[in-house]
Amino acid sequence: MRIGILRETARGERRVAATPETVRKLVAMGAAVAVEAGAGLSASIADADYAAAGATVADRAATLAGTELMLAVQGPDPDGLSGVATGAWLVGALDPFGPSREQGRARVEGYAAAGVEALAMEWMPRITRAQSMDILSSQSNLAGYKAVLDAAGEYGRAFPMMMTAAGTISAARVFVMGVGVAGLQAIATARRLGAQVSATDVRSATREQIMSLGAKPVFVEKVAGIEGEGAGGYAGEMSAEYQAAQAALVSSHIARQDIVITTALIPGRAAPRLVTDAQLASMRPGSVVVDLAVEQGGNVEGSVAGEVAERHGVRLVGHRNVASRLPADASALYARNLFNFLAAFWNKDAGRPVLPDGDEIGDAIRLTRGGRVVNARLLS
Repeated sequence: MRIGILRETARGERRVAATPETVRKLVAMGAAVAVEAGAGLSASIADADYAAAGATVADRAATLAGTELMLAVQGPDPDGLSGVATGAWLVGALDPFGPSREQGRARVEGYAAAGVEALAMEWMPRITRAQSMDILSSQSNLAGYKAVLDAAGEYGRAFPMMMTAAGTISAARVFVMGVGVAGLQAIATARRLGAQVSATDVRSATREQIMSLGAKPVFVEKVAGIEGEGAGGYAGEMSAEYQAAQAALVSSHIARQDIVITTALIPGRAAPRLVTDAQLASMRPGSVVVDLAVEQGGNVEGSVAGEVAERHGVRLVGHRNVASRLPADASALYARNLFNFLAAFWNKDAGRPVLPDGDEIGDAIRLTRGGRVVNARLLS
């Protein structure tokens, strides 16, 4: 089987879908691997490293020619897939719902028209056997870590408490909103840097996780949270009563914080608004807010995708594609996720991965097949 690794063309994308480590493993399973020249340069991987791992390094046209399986980070333009084998797999973060539902659907229909079987790795189900394939978790983990470093870079004070001959410096107060993978890593990283950390989430089950990391849980009491709490590992939408109670609690807490990091996302929907302009105004000048959901509409009023804005003297950090700001490690983890997926379904007799009909993973991630859009989430 011929596997092609594409060079990413999206603005600011520095990751690559395979590393010499995973190329070597794919070759060992019997695959022929072609890597587009320069695919790994922004992730500090030279073409020579891929060649040493057993890959052929070529231009884009030669990489695509006859390719039966393409690995990508972000979904490539469907019009740029000429030359691939009929029925070829396209495996990557294909963003079927974005940046708008209409645009996402048009791209998916383009893949169907191109005759490729598009597999969206970000729709991997949150089940035990798919944990090693979960690109959202691996990339969110790094994003949570980087969010704290970005906050520290913008914050004009030190994080840990320091007792010096000239006096004592108080520890920074960090508040993490949303305790998924990114939020948990943000808590852990802020704690390592010596900050005084608190956190909140609509899922009450996260209280123990917050405490286990040495942070203070901040929760609405005696008000029902979200419906379907924790379904699939994600939060859902909050009730109006819960939103009102949480807003009151957060408003009193946020005014005393130096740094706020927001991570809340709802799959397929705009990010929930967690921090209002009035709450920003209550923070002291020099405070920092990092909005990890800025590309999905933002958790923070006034945050701007791709910019570090300022409002009421508060720095609003809205970097795009935060995991890609750590390209070497993000690529290594992402590439392992993809390899683990291929290895789990690799059929030695066929010399290729086979995704059976009715498989929970296949049904969740398969977008197109046989020239048609087939995913139930896109057909409903």
